[in-house]
Amino acid sequence: MAVIVDRYMREQITHEENLFPISFFENELSELPGREGPLHWHPDFEIARAEMGTLEYQVGQQHILLEAGDSLLVNRNLLHSVRQVSGDLPDPLPIIVFPGSLIAPENSVIYQKYISPISDSQSLPFVAFPRQEPWCDRIRLLIDDIFTNLKQRKGCYEMAVQRDLSSLFESLFCHLETLPKFQETPVQLRTQIRVQKMLDYIYTHYERPITIADIAGAANISQSEAGRSFHEYMDSSPVNVLIRYRLQIAHRMLRETSLTVQEIGLSCGFRSPNYFGRQFRKVYGCTPGQVRGLRK
Repeated sequence: MAVIVDRYMREQITHEENLFPISFFENELSELPGREGPLHWHPDFEIARAEMGTLEYQVGQQHILLEAGDSLLVNRNLLHSVRQVSGDLPDPLPIIVFPGSLIAPENSVIYQKYISPISDSQSLPFVAFPRQEPWCDRIRLLIDDIFTNLKQRKGCYEMAVQRDLSSLFESLFCHLETLPKFQETPVQLRTQIRVQKMLDYIYTHYERPITIADIAGAANISQSEAGRSFHEYMDSSPVNVLIRYRLQIAHRMLRETSLTVQEIGLSCGFRSPNYFGRQFRKVYGCTPGQVRGLRK
């Protein structure tokens, strides 16, 4: 299942059962152009594991390499993305997304004492579980069990998953003092807020003509500061981020809709079919028509 985001690039997590709010995804990279997911955020925790290839996760401004067997916990409300950097085939990339309230109600002693110190920590944007770290052995087994239960859904699987998540957070809490910390400065936190506001604007208005001034205005900053913020966070300019997002939407529409190539280009904000084609080939190495042909 591909990453689905709303117009604000917050990932749309449709938990299959509201009474058991956890979602399991797999094989997302095989459906993403360039095996690269968009920068997005959501209010839930995320746990992912590299299965075969090498993955690069970006969480905030940190970049983490996951080798086969490594897992990662991404904290709540943080900008993050993933791309595969090695491997001949798309990595299966199993992912679970869940709120801390799945373990215990937010107003409970358990949540306040054991979950909040992790979820509210500004110095824990993520926790990596490298396969070679002995203290991670138990956590890897718990993650294996969670994935298996969510795949098979045998009797009482919900209780098993909740129990495993509770044990996982117990281990995190017990190692809290020794976990690697990544304390962001007030300037870095301000930059993240600015980038989120500007991404909000881009993802909401991508169909329309957009200027750098429009993007910068969404965060009430100058055009030069907007450029600096995007380069710091995404190593790209605001215009290139806009173009890349338009192309991502177009790529998906080419595979999922019956609109003509010209109609898709126009609906994604490209006023010139030739410009759309050039930018598409530049990023994906093929024409929009070739992608459309792959669907047949």
